[in-house]
Parts: sequence; C-alpha cells; structure tokens
Amino acid sequence: MRFNRIHLLILDSVGIGEAPDAAEFGDEGAHTLGNIAQTVGLNLPNFQQLGLGNIEPIEGVPPTDHPTAYYTKLEEQSVGKDTMTGHWEIMGLQIDTPFRTYPDGFPDDLLDKIKKYTGRDIVANRPASGTQIIEEWGEHQIKTGDLIVYTSADPVLQIAAHEEVIPVKELYDICEYVRSITNEDPYMIGRIIARPYVGEPGHFTRTSNRKDYALNPFGQTTLDFLSDAGKDVIAVGKINDIFNGQGITEAIKTKNNDDGITKLLEVMKKDFTGLSFTNLVDFDSEYGHRRNPEGYRDALEHLDRRLPELMDSLREDDLLIITADHGTDPTHQGTDHTREYVPLLAISPSFEEAGEIAQGYFADTSQTISENFNVESTENGTSYLDQLL
Repeated sequence: MRFNRIHLLILDSVGIGEAPDAAEFGDEGAHTLGNIAQTVGLNLPNFQQLGLGNIEPIEGVPPTDHPTAYYTKLEEQSVGKDTMTGHWEIMGLQIDTPFRTYPDGFPDDLLDKIKKYTGRDIVANRPASGTQIIEEWGEHQIKTGDLIVYTSADPVLQIAAHEEVIPVKELYDICEYVRSITNEDPYMIGRIIARPYVGEPGHFTRTSNRKDYALNPFGQTTLDFLSDAGKDVIAVGKINDIFNGQGITEAIKTKNNDDGITKLLEVMKKDFTGLSFTNLVDFDSEYGHRRNPEGYRDALEHLDRRLPELMDSLREDDLLIITADHGTDPTHQGTDHTREYVPLLAISPSFEEAGEIAQGYFADTSQTISENFNVESTENGTSYLDQLL
C-alpha cells in the first residue's frame, strides 16, 4: 500500500472539451472550462499551478512550466453522460444500456400508480428547473395538496412538496414507493428524488431535506472491494445517494459546494485507512443546467481560493485526485449534460516529480485505487499508480 488515504474529489460537470463521440450526443463544440473562460473570463491561479492549463488550452489559465500535480484528461466509455453513469464508471462499472430519460414527461400508467398509492393528484410532469417548478406550482400545491412531479435532462423523477402540506416523512414514503416500481423495465429510472420546500408564494425555498433514491449499481464496484477488505469508504455529499449506500462505510451530507469542501477538510483530519469520496454538485445543478456561466465561473474561482486548504491538509502518505463525471457546458444549447473529456489532477506531498501522465478512461481511477489498497478490481480501466512517482 503506497498511499494510506486517497481523497477523490469530483467537480460535478467540470468538463474539458468535447469527447470523440460528442457528435452522437449533439455536443459538438462543448467545452465547459474553455467556453466559460472565453465567455466570461476565468482566473484559477491555484489550479493553474497544479497544471490544469497544461491539459487543454484554457483562456486565462495558461500552462505552467513547473506543475505541482500529475495531470491528464479521461474519456468516458459508457453510453450515457449522466451523473450515475459517470460516477459508476469512475468506480469501475461500464454502462452499456442507458438509463431512461423522459423529455416529454412520465407516462400516464406510471402516474396513475402514484395517484392510486397516494390519493393525490399530480401536476407539472415535464422537464423543469426545480426552483422554477415550485414557483409555478407551489401556490397551487398549498391549496390542493397535489404532487409536483417533474424531471430534467438526467434520468430522474423528482417530487416537490411543501413541508407544511406534505410532511417530509410522507414525501419520503411516496418516493420509496415510486422507487420500488421503477427499478426495472419499462421505467428503470436512475434516481427518484424528494424535493421538500418551504415558504410563501414568491418566496419559496428548497430545504436540505432532499433525499435521493437511486438504483443499486449493476455490479460490484471498487467501493465494495474496499469496504469488504475492511477499508474505510467515506462518502461526502451526494456520493452515498449515487451508489445507494453500496460499499459506503460512512456518509456525510452537505448543503452546497462550500460546505462540501469544509466537510472534506474535516474528514481529512480523521485517522482512517481507505477512501474519501466527495462530490461538489453546485457546478452542475446551480450553474451548468441553468446555463449560468457567470455563476459557474464564480464557483470555480471560489474553489480555487480554497484549494490551498486542501493541499495543506494532505498528509505525506495521502493522495488527492481531482476529476469530474461529465460536462455541463453552460454556453451550450439546451440544458443537458455535455459529452466531454474530464480533467484529472493527482496531488501528494510525497511526489518527487509531477507532470503529464497517459491519457485514459474514467475507470482508470478505480483500478488505481484498487491497486493501491491491494483489493479486487473490476475488468475495466488501467491503473496509473505506477506513473505517480
């Protein structure tokens, strides 16, 4: 075992240029980092020093002659470009059948089952922003008690409910039922999400009582192999939901990106052997899907300012891996994810050198983690551990 602890940090949706098959997904020209930089400017001095600008040209983030991290970019091999597919592949699974999406809303037969179970009517039933849909239907729900059901470009079914109209416990029960009837064909929805909110018309606010009900991974992942071997697997943010708790030994909820960074720093103070696995979701949910390049830029620059805290918290036998799960270029058409390469930066105080490593695939990270901890691995990916000198 070379590293006692590996900290895997996922910058949700931070892509670094169109993938070779981007045209098949309608994503030609997508470049989350590059297009943000060109459109609204980008200043990331700490990421620049690590070598982010050495991976691909990014305006305002030039390459450095002396990077302090190993760097490359990774390509997704699975057929999807959603959160679950990306994370599952990072942990060693390749998804060959895409999850269902519902751009025209959910079928009547599914809605009828939900109505029968709950005794409540359903409104909305279309792709929408979560904040937009509660502004549109929240007052109606207060008056009627109807369920606000909506989706997005992701394979998700979301149910929004005012906490004073439909108590959180009841909303969770409804979502658990919906999960139970959508695990397989003909629906096979990736995640069912409870979206509680509070407030009055014109001033609704979503609460931290969100809860995701995901499908179980279709096979064992590196998380299972680690936990089965007695290693710690500490999930920070939405990681526990993405894997439906499978292979996780401790789960820590977060409120937003900044809280996620703070919670990761708290984890780094602990004595443990194994993996911490963190997702910073705001890049995707707050700015990418909402096509807000200015907000996306500000969130990236805020993370850049906090990077030194993460670096200073690394122990000599720690490895920090920073990567992403897909792109969501806020300058691209539509509101969907974008099929892109993702950056990879590997940092450790123990490194004697730094620089470029071979370009690879998402699952390479799972192989690297498995090799480091000498645990079983899936059949996908190639370890880059021996390139980290």
